[in-house]
Amino acid sequence: MQLDAFDEKYHVPMLRGDNNKTWKELILLQLGCMDFDYAIRKDEPPMPTDNSTPGVIALYEWWEQSNHMSMMYIKTLIRVSIPDCAHVRDLLKAIDDQFESSDKSLASTLMTKLLSIKFTIVKGVREHIMRIIDLADQLKALEQIDFSDAYLVHFILHSLPYQYNTFKISYNTHNDKWSINELLTMCVQVKERLLLEKSESAYMATQGKKRG
Repeated sequence: MQLDAFDEKYHVPMLRGDNNKTWKELILLQLGCMDFDYAIRKDEPPMPTDNSTPGVIALYEWWEQSNHMSMMYIKTLIRVSIPDCAHVRDLLKAIDDQFESSDKSLASTLMTKLLSIKFTIVKGVREHIMRIIDLADQLKALEQIDFSDAYLVHFILHSLPYQYNTFKISYNTHNDKWSINELLTMCVQVKERLLLEKSESAYMATQGKKRG
């Protein structure tokens, strides 16, 4: 089957540090559709001898061609340094091993960023919450940590500054559980109320000085 016969949605991208799992799924799909995945699915058959039957010889040649063509195809889609392998199964395992180590390192970095994230007035509450959600989604994509919505709600609330203390107490004293979207909406409303109260306080202080 020719490559240009594939639907565009099955196009296999170059292998990067953040797409290993999707890349492998597409590689296996592509090779299967091209009928080059036999060497991935089956062990290498015994090498034929002078006494082998035509069927045994044909089976080995099929496996050998599958192994050769699939390895050639995979190598056109990787730029990382991978140890030389004689079999496509070994090549795929070497890629998995390399990116498993990379995934763990990236997960550690993302977790450090998540735990050290600080609220800043400049970026605002919406940007703060979206940053936490993004880091949690990246960790989930790596299949390292899957945060529940309930945990993220508590984590976000805990990360908010003291100006939101009344809001936090209100949440803790009610039985209702909020979704991430509900929390985001309510935090934005609290922010707007805080800004309004600050403006009113500034206005009252100005009026007081004028009267004085």
